[in-house]
Amino acid sequence: MSRAYYQSTIETFLLENPTTVFGKLSEQHFFDLEDQQKLAWQAEIRLLERTLIPFQGHLFFEFSIPRMGKRVDVVLVIHGIVFVLEFKVGETQYSALAIDQVMDYALDLKNFHETSQACPIVPILVATDAPARDSTLCQYEDRVYKPLTANQENLALIIEKCIQSIQGMPVDPVEWERGRYKPTPTIIEAAQALYRGHNVGEISRSEAGAINLSKTSDAIDQVIDNAKRNHQKVICFITGVPGSGKTLAGLNIANRRLQVDKDEHAVFLSGNGPLVTVLREALVRDEVLKRVKRKDASRKTKSFIQNIHLFRDEYLKDPKQPLEKVVIFDEAQRAWDQPMTASFMKRKRGKSSFDLSEPEFLIGVMDRHTDWAVIICLVGGGQEINRGEAGLKEWFIALREKYPHWKTYISQQLTDSEYQLESAPEAYLPSSQLEIIDELHLAVSVRSYRAEKVSAWVKSILDCDVSTSQNLYREIHSRYPIFLTRDLTVARNWLRKQARGSERIGLLASSGAARLRPEGIFVNAKIDVAHWFLDDKNDVRSSYALEGIATEFDIQGLELDWAAVAWDADLRYIHGKWVYKAFRGSQWQAIHDSDKQNYLKNAYRVLLTRARQGMILFVPRGDPHDRTRLPEFYDGTYQYFKGLGILEFDMVIQK
Repeated sequence: MSRAYYQSTIETFLLENPTTVFGKLSEQHFFDLEDQQKLAWQAEIRLLERTLIPFQGHLFFEFSIPRMGKRVDVVLVIHGIVFVLEFKVGETQYSALAIDQVMDYALDLKNFHETSQACPIVPILVATDAPARDSTLCQYEDRVYKPLTANQENLALIIEKCIQSIQGMPVDPVEWERGRYKPTPTIIEAAQALYRGHNVGEISRSEAGAINLSKTSDAIDQVIDNAKRNHQKVICFITGVPGSGKTLAGLNIANRRLQVDKDEHAVFLSGNGPLVTVLREALVRDEVLKRVKRKDASRKTKSFIQNIHLFRDEYLKDPKQPLEKVVIFDEAQRAWDQPMTASFMKRKRGKSSFDLSEPEFLIGVMDRHTDWAVIICLVGGGQEINRGEAGLKEWFIALREKYPHWKTYISQQLTDSEYQLESAPEAYLPSSQLEIIDELHLAVSVRSYRAEKVSAWVKSILDCDVSTSQNLYREIHSRYPIFLTRDLTVARNWLRKQARGSERIGLLASSGAARLRPEGIFVNAKIDVAHWFLDDKNDVRSSYALEGIATEFDIQGLELDWAAVAWDADLRYIHGKWVYKAFRGSQWQAIHDSDKQNYLKNAYRVLLTRARQGMILFVPRGDPHDRTRLPEFYDGTYQYFKGLGILEFDMVIQK
């Protein structure tokens, strides 16, 4: 099936009746055709008929960009150059938003469309009634060009200039169009695409060595179907490295089961408040664009994605069996242990005694079903970042002591140290209660699509494994740039320089980074996560402003394209090991508790695995006149990073 509504050689297009071309476009458009769209197509056809007379090549109208769920107005393949044209019919100016839009399309083709990856790609914004602008060619390293601007009078001249100046390459337009499209959407884009009805195979890649997300979803489907058929209660643990798509897998399962059988009332539950807020708001905004009332859109998304604590509180009040038969618990390793749950219940719910851990209570809620039920736990390695987060141990203790009739499905990797199960699953549960399914582990990061070993590199840094870190850095740096600086202004400028189109940038810091205040980083000033993650460059509340700081609690489960990670003295590298500190009152205090040390290390693990395309580490110089920010608090960390081979961006500029 063609990705375009209409495609042909330029020669055929010029010979074809414009009405016929319009008719073919209309036939492929499966939605109500509005007058504005009709007029736009008619104007584009007329303009291209005049413009393309001197050229030979291929033309694609309304070319699909699956990751973004949108279509490019026109793609031209001429002399081995891919021209991406975004038309603004009747516009008298070239808006920054439209320039970002056409750049986004070009980058999407370059990054995810196999047959575009070696081609020069030229994005052109055509504002038909705007004045002519200078069209200086500026090529980036990946052979994508800075967007050009054109009007209805000079489009042909600009295309000709590109052909004369750019060395194309042999391209068969038909084979180019058929090239595999292997997108890696952000979790926000993925949620929107799944909600629109796309399947996970359409919006995810399948690389060598990776367990495909589709296989994981298929394995879960089989488990659910077996549970229904055999009237069983089962729990599955899906594990994966940071950025491997666990949340995406969970959203896909919830969406698929809603489509398969609405009586299952499958729901995605997360204790990650910022993630729930951002995903819901993204889906609501998407629905509003389709002219759904915001109130109705909000109600609909709440039935698909819920906060796990609200789910818990609902069934504390209601002793009946839940409506939901399939529940997906995101970040299950962060469920609370019994002391934390009891403390919360006493402080917030007025319950003087509560003797259950959160896992035990949640399994108990689903155990109220008299026939069958399925719990799917999404588990991230090294992701516990707060006091009272139980890890996996509490789930297995609850299954052993209270729910031995529940069948448990795991992957072999559940025993890895990052998952902190403490003992092998067999030490908790009898073999008759356990079953291994290899597809329940997602082994390869798809967040950092430019370098899939970033999570391993981060692990080596935090484990003080110098040799491994040096080797991995040399391997990934060319495709996933990582730099070091001691100047926050340099870090901000680097982010702005890297980002093209609407690629999202932002500043990150640990919630314990209390002494970054003199640098202008206030980790206690809460951001509005919906605005920070979703708003555009014109909104100072967005991440683009590089003002508000996201901590590990804001960013876990979400991502940026380019990030600056600010490193404070809460985690210091001294004499070959990490030293853990907390700022109390007016001074740093040592952290001796091993759990709290682990939470702090995991906070930085989260921060270091949020960027999809590259990052810069900012380590302050300190201040010899401030006893809370002495240079020696930071110098050891800075020298450690330099010793790992991380290039200092200041020095790169000087060279």
